[in-house]
Amino acid sequence: MADVILDTPIAPAPAKPSAVFRGLLHNPAVLFGGTVIAIVLLMALLAPWLGTIDPTGINPIARNKVPGAEFFFRTDTGERIKMVAWFGTDGLGRDVYSRVVYGARVSLLVGVAVALISIVCGLFIGLLAGFFRLLDAIIMRIMDGLMAIPAILLAIAMVSLFRSSVWTVIIAITVPEVPRVVRLVRSIVLSVREEPYVEAAVTLGTSTPKLLWRHVLPNTIAPMIVQGTFICASAILIEAILSFLGIGVPPEVPTWGNIMAEGRQVFSLFPHNIIYPGVFLAMTILAVNIIGDGLRDTLDPKMAKRV
Repeated sequence: MADVILDTPIAPAPAKPSAVFRGLLHNPAVLFGGTVIAIVLLMALLAPWLGTIDPTGINPIARNKVPGAEFFFRTDTGERIKMVAWFGTDGLGRDVYSRVVYGARVSLLVGVAVALISIVCGLFIGLLAGFFRLLDAIIMRIMDGLMAIPAILLAIAMVSLFRSSVWTVIIAITVPEVPRVVRLVRSIVLSVREEPYVEAAVTLGTSTPKLLWRHVLPNTIAPMIVQGTFICASAILIEAILSFLGIGVPPEVPTWGNIMAEGRQVFSLFPHNIIYPGVFLAMTILAVNIIGDGLRDTLDPKMAKRV
């Protein structure tokens, strides 16, 4: 009889996906943030069909047009098309509306890629550091060294060493984010490792990979989802900062940071070059952070009781 009791699952049962999904649907923060992100995502995916033109096309006769002004755009076939500059044009005659819409692609790509890579790398390293005491000291001293360097300075150094590109920026932003994920995962693993059901599994001779997969890893999923949203928002902001400083994505690639960087010299005369991409950047970051707060309130049992 004792063997039968020991062989039964003793880990706490996870919340049902349907219950979690219903909780998310009833959370106003998740609904608001998700709606904004969905709009920005659709805008990025459907950019060619939203009345845009070539975001890199230079049109000297349409320089510095105010929002709502009309101008003529010449296609590759030589045809002149009358356009309305909904967001105005910049100093090179490029349509700011088209550049803002296409710039959403880079910002979302950087944010999502940095979040996914940071979570995957940090989760793997954190599991090793939290479960194996011999590796803990070595790994955490390396992570402490990386965290001692300001993230923006480390990103600037890495971008300066390699050719400027979107993927260089992604790697440069990911490196400072990994130690934060590692520390979070390690703290969770250290707590879970002392739980009775984990000790019972070790006593029964459960292999280490199976133990990590079945008993330790599930406890990190909810915190990692929340942490991923905050990393995504931080990555979008850092990419804009790097591009604004001129050391991020190449200037010819439309990003919200590049658009604001090119318009800062004439901001007092033509503020639309900074206002429109700045509004989209702020709304996107705000929406991602609100989603993170909503997910934390829903997935954390202690917070869920208060909501």
